[in-house]
Order: sequence, then structure tokens, then C-alpha cells
Amino acid sequence: MLNATFLYITCQIGAEPALKREIAARYPDFRFAYSRPGFLTFKLPADRALKADFRLESIFARAYGFVLGKVTAESIEERAKAVYQLTGEQPFTLMHVWPRDQYTPGHHGYTPGMNEHSAAAREAILAAWPESDPRRGWLTQPPREKPGQLVLDVILVGPNEWWVGYHFTAGYVSRLPGGLQSLLLPPHAVSRAYLKMQEALAWAQFPFEADQQAVEIGCAPGGASQALMEAGLLVTGIDPAEVDPVVANDPRFHHVRKRGADVQRREFRKTRWLTADMNVAPQYTLDTVEAIVTHPEVEIRGLLLTLKLLDWDLALMLPEYLERIRGWGYRDVRARQLQFNRQEICVAALHGGKSRPPRRDSETRSEQPRKTRKFAKGKRK
Repeated sequence: MLNATFLYITCQIGAEPALKREIAARYPDFRFAYSRPGFLTFKLPADRALKADFRLESIFARAYGFVLGKVTAESIEERAKAVYQLTGEQPFTLMHVWPRDQYTPGHHGYTPGMNEHSAAAREAILAAWPESDPRRGWLTQPPREKPGQLVLDVILVGPNEWWVGYHFTAGYVSRLPGGLQSLLLPPHAVSRAYLKMQEALAWAQFPFEADQQAVEIGCAPGGASQALMEAGLLVTGIDPAEVDPVVANDPRFHHVRKRGADVQRREFRKTRWLTADMNVAPQYTLDTVEAIVTHPEVEIRGLLLTLKLLDWDLALMLPEYLERIRGWGYRDVRARQLQFNRQEICVAALHGGKSRPPRRDSETRSEQPRKTRKFAKGKRK
């Protein structure tokens, strides 16, 4: 395998400073080299070779890999030929081609993802690839779920500027071109939160069982709850605001018109999955969730939490936030800025077994109300 000297990283536009700080803290010997909005490169230390299956473990990196080179020819055909020349004899079995983000998510309806330019670039590269090269047969096939495959990466950074690199497939995200899911908002979805939850569920890979009970704190108008119900869950949405009638009238959904902090904690006793997406500071979200999951009568298996970075400087607090969640008994804690996130991140936390989160010292059974209405009792409206 080639001895790469640079690493490329793609991210959401606007997240570059947070990503740079993250890399500087975790890898102080990586030297920042080049950037465009949403695309950065770092020079790797000459005295420390990275393994081919190197894991960056970054919250803000959407995709990353080793750099082979840059092509800047005027025509798409010339750029495609230059890509082939950079591949040498490396045994690539997949090819990912994707565009750098053009705007922040939600800007005039913009969503990061594939477009006509990435489709045209892929076709041009395949057309320039000699029929006699046996790798061409692999590159034209659909992606496979097998880990450890060598992927040729082509990032469309500018109109005439492509960066070429490679990575090895490992987890789910590394098998997606640019870490980008191909999701479209269906006509029945009542809000963009539907896509955000769909992406989060695909990334988290939680072991849901049919008709398990989930709670969504901050559910209005109900798009994320729709995605949870389509995943087979019964959903209780907590939000003082109104929910779209399409969701409110679904028999698998029950609406509690309160703030999350105002709901009796014992009412979560049959809840197995909890999600929260509130437009508040991360500290408030974590305070609300902690009061629920540390209650002695509550046993929630997994969490999907959206932490709003109302100020990018809050990214400096993320290690502390994640450690706090681990302190509740959730040992499998991951964080990622999703494709459909805006200035926020998603945290997935899962219990490894049946053990409960530790109870808060301030709580005892005698301090809790003896009788409360259960979410799961009676018909779900």
C-alpha cells in the first residue's frame, strides 16, 4: 500500500474550527495543511506511519482517508484520466465519488448529498478506466457489506478541482460515499426531523424489538416520531407544543403536552428507548435526561440525544458531556455530527446488558409519587 503523507477530512460547512480543535487535541503531531469550506487536509508525522485501517474517531469528520493527490485539469475527461493514473496498481474494489458541501444544511432547503456533478464524475472515471484493467469490474458493482475493502475516494472540491484518496471500509459510515446517506423526505413526513431521525437510527443500529416503547422529548411537530414508529416502536411524544394531526391521530402515538422536566419520572418505567431534541443548551438536555434515566424504577436501554451547539465553543465541552452520559451507566457512547444535523451533534448511548444506570444520591423510593399515570396504559391515541 502507498505510504501516504496527508490525510483528508470532510465535514459540515461551519464545523471546520471545531474539527481543527478536535484534531489538535487528539493528534497534536498532525499538521493542518489545506482547507476549503467543508474540506481539510493534514500532513501526517514522518516518523509515525499510520496503519491502513486507521480510525480517526472524530465527532465532526463526516469522511476521511489518505490522500493520493489532486487533479485540476480543465475538462472532466482529463480529470477522469488523471484519477486513473493516480491509482497506480492498488487493488481497489469500490469507488466513492461525492461533492464537497456547498452550503450549511437547511440553507434555502439545501441538503448535503450526491448531485448531478458527482454522478457525471463517476461516469467519466469509469469511461476513462481501461477495459483491460480487472479492477474496473469491481468498481462498477454495488457496494458490499464486507469490511476491510479498499475504496478509491474522489471528492469534488471545486468545479475543476478533485481530490483523490483512499480508505478501508470498517463500520456502517465508511461504506457510504462521503459518509452520506441517500435519503429523501417522503410526502407523508410532517417535518425535516424525519430525515434526521432516519439517519440517526441507521447510524446507531439499535436492537429494536417490535412494539417496544419509546419516548421522544421535544417531539413537535412529529417528524422524528414518525420515523420511530416506522422502525416498529410505540412512541410517546413529550412537548408543550402541538403535534401535526397526521402524527397525533396515529394509534401508535401518544402526546403528553408538557415539558420533559415536568413529567413524573415513574411514568417512564416501561420506556426502553429515549430520544431528545430540544432547542436548548446541552446542559439543559442532559439535566432533563439524567433525571429520567437515573430514577430507580426506570430502565432505559438506549438514548439518542441531539445536543445543540448554540455556540461553536460548546464543542470544547463535548468530552465532558459524553463522560457524563457514561456516568449514567451507558458504556457504549458515540457522537457524530450527522448529515442532516445543523449546528448540533447526535449522541447514541446503549447499555451493554440489563444493568440499570446508577441512581442519583438525592433520590429514594420514598421521595417519588406512589401513583402516577403510566404512558403505556390504555389505548394510545
